[in-house]
Amino acid sequence: METFKRLSMAEKEADLRLMLIANVHLGAKNCDLFMRKYALKQTSDGVFIINLKETWEKLELAARIIVATENPEDVVVQSSRPDAQDAVMKFAELTGVHPVAGRRFLPSTYTNHCQPAFRDPRLLIVADPRADFQAMEEAASHGNVRIVAFCDTDSPLNYVGIAIPGNNKGKNSVACLFWVLTKMVLRMRGVVRLGKPWKVAVDDFICRKTEVVITKKENEEGEDVVEFHLDA
Repeated sequence: METFKRLSMAEKEADLRLMLIANVHLGAKNCDLFMRKYALKQTSDGVFIINLKETWEKLELAARIIVATENPEDVVVQSSRPDAQDAVMKFAELTGVHPVAGRRFLPSTYTNHCQPAFRDPRLLIVADPRADFQAMEEAASHGNVRIVAFCDTDSPLNYVGIAIPGNNKGKNSVACLFWVLTKMVLRMRGVVRLGKPWKVAVDDFICRKTEVVITKKENEEGEDVVEFHLDA
């Protein structure tokens, strides 16, 4: 038991150091009221610093929920931001969940059974609740779908059931968050043993294309819609 505790603590400390290096702790210059409990302080230049211990605990909670879902295909991981697509696809590849990455959300994906891309998830994981708000809103309206989201200090928490605090704007940070979450899931499934090195690197989760173009346009209802795409 003592050996298990020691190995668990050592792994947690290693994860925290890695998240620090990847700037997971660097939030935005604004902080949502409901995200303040995850912020340690605000720096002199206005950046909110995220408590990484809270991040790690929420990642562990999310991993437990994923593992408790009997069919991995009932879990959807989604990001409409191309700079997160590599992390989403790698996470899906290693955990067996269903990925939706790098494209604009198709309306009725979670409500219309006639839609070719229709999914009926029990759990939805999003990399950015602002970019993937429409998907979250639709999934939440469809039924009892739990929603997990990587949330920066300025992220809206509408429809979010479990907020994982962390920098969701940097590609290294997003990759690190997905890497830690993947490792936790595989540890809990017994695929990767505690105390044994995991051969998958964080680099495998990092988007190689760095130029992301953000455009803003109006939809048919006159509402502003933000779109992300890679500049080839």
